[in-house]
Amino acid sequence: MLIHPQINPVALQLGPLAIHWYGLTYLAAFGLFLLLARQRLHHQPFARLAGNAPSQWKKQDVEDILFLGVMGVILGGRLGYCLFYKPMYYAAHPLEIFAVWQGGMSFHGGFLGVIAAAIWYSYSRKKPFWQVMDFGVPCAPTGLAAGRIGNFINGELPGRLADPSLPWGMVFRGYGDAPRHPSQIYQFLLEGLLLFVVMWIYARKERKQGQVAAVFFVGYGILRFAAEFFREPDAHLGILSLGMSMGQWLCVPMISGGAALWIWFNKSNTNK
Repeated sequence: MLIHPQINPVALQLGPLAIHWYGLTYLAAFGLFLLLARQRLHHQPFARLAGNAPSQWKKQDVEDILFLGVMGVILGGRLGYCLFYKPMYYAAHPLEIFAVWQGGMSFHGGFLGVIAAAIWYSYSRKKPFWQVMDFGVPCAPTGLAAGRIGNFINGELPGRLADPSLPWGMVFRGYGDAPRHPSQIYQFLLEGLLLFVVMWIYARKERKQGQVAAVFFVGYGILRFAAEFFREPDAHLGILSLGMSMGQWLCVPMISGGAALWIWFNKSNTNK
């Protein structure tokens, strides 16, 4: 049995300015996306479509997509948390929606925000929507991995109670004296590292337009669904119908929708 190291959430204090580890993990996520997306420009079909016209691909696209993606993650993640997890509370306290420093972000909401940003970007730059999605999603899992490291450092979102004999069972401060699954690490390994390896290998070969995005939907949905069996459900929600958590229910449309999209794209004759 292990004890959570209780790392100070403030990485660096410069007078009144406190730099938090969680903020640094976000910075790492954005930096990794920038690095990987620039490599993605060398993959097909983007290398073949390189040029300076709005509909062609260039380094400026990487920076623009990153900026819009950050906006989508923050706005969508916050609104998604308020709508999916505490709709009644925030309906009664609407001004607290803007209190992001109190915590509360949803991956599924952030993902919807990114989709909205991709729709706007594809329209404004005259690029196919699914081509934009195919470009970005292989670069996303490293950001998810960085976020889970931030969760672990903060000792938040711990796992469910674990068997005391589990060697890596961990006691988290504020969650009792019994060991729990370090679900943040599970998610770091699954939806972070493993999904990145799968997506990067799959996306290196040119696929039909939309198939890379569809594989991400299915891959993330399955891995997050599995991780939720070890993650403590939100206290105010608990376990919902069919013994599933809210996170698992939100993964169901990702998995089924992604599988349907992959089959649809596979039958089409449209390449990227």
